[in-house]
Amino acid sequence: MTQILQILMLGLLLGGVYALMASGMTLIFGVMRIVNLAHAAFIVLAAYITFWLFKLLGLDPILSIAISMPAMFLIGIIYYKLVFAKRADNPRFTDLTVLITFATGLVIEGVLAFFFTGIYRSTTPVYAQKSFLFGPFFLPQSQVYATLISIALIVGLWLFLRYTRIGNAVRATMQNRNAAQVVGVNVTWVSTLAFGIGLAMAGASGALISFIFSFYPAKHVAWIGMIMCLVVLGGMGSLMGSLVASFLLATAAAFVNFYFGASYAPITFYLALFLILLFRPQGLFGKKAEA
Repeated sequence: MTQILQILMLGLLLGGVYALMASGMTLIFGVMRIVNLAHAAFIVLAAYITFWLFKLLGLDPILSIAISMPAMFLIGIIYYKLVFAKRADNPRFTDLTVLITFATGLVIEGVLAFFFTGIYRSTTPVYAQKSFLFGPFFLPQSQVYATLISIALIVGLWLFLRYTRIGNAVRATMQNRNAAQVVGVNVTWVSTLAFGIGLAMAGASGALISFIFSFYPAKHVAWIGMIMCLVVLGGMGSLMGSLVASFLLATAAAFVNFYFGASYAPITFYLALFLILLFRPQGLFGKKAEA
């Protein structure tokens, strides 16, 4: 029983970090129907920003969130303006975003590999090597801090969407883009802002995972598959869905990792994706498409 509880706690801790990784992508899809396959590449980019801030300036990875989030927000604004703004009314816009963002991810990977090579990197703050001990259980301090910050950021995003005027405009655009435009919402501005916020969440994710996982330029290929599984399972565009899916799959993967080995853990995500597409394509919290 002790062993099961230990695995459960470790799985839940990782679930909070996964939820932050998925939140930005689900927001971007919900508002603009952009399938951002470069989202994990932007997370890796943010991890490199955090790494060099830590190595060159000694800045704590958690504190570097104050830099990585605004930096990625600005990158998101520029990227959306240059690439997507003029194509938003294209009837095949969503299909185009798959190809464009896939290419963007490869470009980011190539640039990072050119400048920083393909070696594994990670930040090593003091708390990355310590754990909280209570009785027979332990909780890695790095994962505790990362999970608490992730949940705080997700709650902050939810409060922003729920209780601010801009957040209402974002939610209106998510529900019906054309109707929102009819009632006076500047959907172009809202879409640009939402894309920037989505990449800001990726910036925070990159800072946090820099001391939890090792990373290298091509790491985004593995992460984007996992993030897509979380977003689809929760329901495309559902922030709550991605949160619940993250905790469920992270916990399930922790048990698979313990009993069958680390190489089998990723299967948990793809098996969940297969089953949800087979039996409930709209996801746990998504709305069923109308004919």
